[in-house]
Amino acid sequence: MLETGMKAPDFTLLNQDGEEVSLSDYRGKKVILYFYSKDNTAGCTKQACAFAEHYPEFTEKGAEVIGISKDSAAAHRKFADKYSLPFTLLANPELDVLQTYDVWKEKNMYGKKVMGVVRTTYLINEEGIIEKAFSKVKAAENAGQMLNEL
Repeated sequence: MLETGMKAPDFTLLNQDGEEVSLSDYRGKKVILYFYSKDNTAGCTKQACAFAEHYPEFTEKGAEVIGISKDSAAAHRKFADKYSLPFTLLANPELDVLQTYDVWKEKNMYGKKVMGVVRTTYLINEEGIIEKAFSKVKAAENAGQMLNEL
């Protein structure tokens, strides 16, 4: 996991509309950058819907929400449409950003060791510095937790 006080590594990925988006595009705003496993799974859907529900409060506090998983931009489009998600979802099937942010790790799933995303959320300030870092976050509580941090 990346440490607080570090400059958040920049990246450019495709969003749910197939457009390139870079973290540096958000300079001047706070960013809630959350990493999740897969679109349309129970936990990830709870987490995304909670961020959607509180999205006006995040923007009111000058923060943008960005979710990243290894799913494709097309999968993100379906997920965003199905749940009316008002924020950016970024596709990282190459896993490079997931690895850079140290969220792609070995996990135990049903007694088997598998590689996957450890649910992690970073609060990045207006200058691109990581202010807070949370690993193994609880999906349903993450949006409220991040609102409290703002």
